[in-house]
Amino acid sequence: MSSKAWGGRFSEQPEAWVDEFNASIHFDKTLIQYDVQGSIAHATMLAKQGIISDTDCDQIIEGLNAILADYEQGKLALDVSLEDIHLNIEHELIKRIGDAGGRLHTGRSRNDQVATDMHLYTKAEVSQLIDLIISFQQTIVKIAESHIDTIMPGYTHLQRAQPISFAHHILTYYWMLERDKSRFQDSLKRIDISPLGAAALSGTTYPIDRHETQSLLDFSTIYENSMDAVSDRDYIVETLHNISLTMVHLSRFAEEIIFWSSAEANFITLSDAFSTGSSIMPQKKNPDMAELIRGKVGRTTGNLMSMLMTLKGLPLAYNKDMQEDKEGLFDAVHTLKGSLRIFEGMIDTMTVNVDHLQETVYNDFSNATELADYLVNKNVPFRNAHEIVGKIVLWAIQHNVYLLDVPLEQYQSAHESIEPDIYNYLKPENCISRRISHGSTGQEAVKKQLEIIKQNLN
Repeated sequence: MSSKAWGGRFSEQPEAWVDEFNASIHFDKTLIQYDVQGSIAHATMLAKQGIISDTDCDQIIEGLNAILADYEQGKLALDVSLEDIHLNIEHELIKRIGDAGGRLHTGRSRNDQVATDMHLYTKAEVSQLIDLIISFQQTIVKIAESHIDTIMPGYTHLQRAQPISFAHHILTYYWMLERDKSRFQDSLKRIDISPLGAAALSGTTYPIDRHETQSLLDFSTIYENSMDAVSDRDYIVETLHNISLTMVHLSRFAEEIIFWSSAEANFITLSDAFSTGSSIMPQKKNPDMAELIRGKVGRTTGNLMSMLMTLKGLPLAYNKDMQEDKEGLFDAVHTLKGSLRIFEGMIDTMTVNVDHLQETVYNDFSNATELADYLVNKNVPFRNAHEIVGKIVLWAIQHNVYLLDVPLEQYQSAHESIEPDIYNYLKPENCISRRISHGSTGQEAVKKQLEIIKQNLN
């Protein structure tokens, strides 16, 4: 005779290694607080509906709270032979309070029980992720406000392109995170749904009240189809996607941090608290936190792909494959939460090397477009202006000078309309200040962007 909760029709016990393979207790213990929360709501509803007595309900709730407290204090031993957190709690509850504990599972299956736990977990964690994103955005805004007038080279193809405001550059990541936040917020509509009461797949014959447990667990609505309730993992896929895309954005930012902090760029200096050294080269200061965040995108993307592959061939309703929905989600959530906290601390403590950035844009050709615009303002067609400036740049390269060093006679030989004001026109700070279009890098445009952000940041 099997000792399993489902062992009535079985005559043999599985070997220990089979139990180990089948079990999920090693990772689904993460759900214990949500399992207790769901069970308390279920017991409360059963008593209200007259399915169990008030006395049994009180014993169940008291027992569940005691089990959770013991777990949190490290006093509860979990048994792999009991497979998962749900059966471990039920077994412990029956051991403590007797038959009343055995009545808890009335009108419920592990299928809707675990689905409820996962909805509660995902809802709570997504809400925390949104808060962490907002905090990170606030730090970005703080940095941007301090560097509206800080000039840096903007890049395309990782080649110097045009001078831009450091504030404008870093605010790009604010807006990426804003879209990430919006996706998480929208996903809550599909997470905040109660599957409790769907039972195994077809509902139950007991007169339960699903709306009561929905209310007790603070879900916005319930699944209208019991099979959909226990088989839906769309919200997990969506959460994994949102995490993966947010991590991609952090990875892009990390790549810039890594480049900016290099000796070749020297745009920023990272705090020692967010850097590491070398075991052999004593001079090294490595941007390891940024590199780790960049590397962890492989984990989160892999978790998304794994979940999609798990679901792609599953028939309705519940299948054991769905046990694989947890580890990847738990890992992805943990990874993003850690990455957001680390990244916020890393940029909050970094030093922007303002003087070097200023020097940098004076020693490149990122003001070449301004020269073309200057000629356009002299009624030269842009295509002609582009060719003229290209030839001037070539001359400057050949003579090892930059555009601000090109002699006036050389300019005028290229085009007679160029006047002495060209040198003031080509200064990087003036290149930026002339950018007046909405959303541009000009100081006034950046200030307007920050006003819009402050109206919306919450």
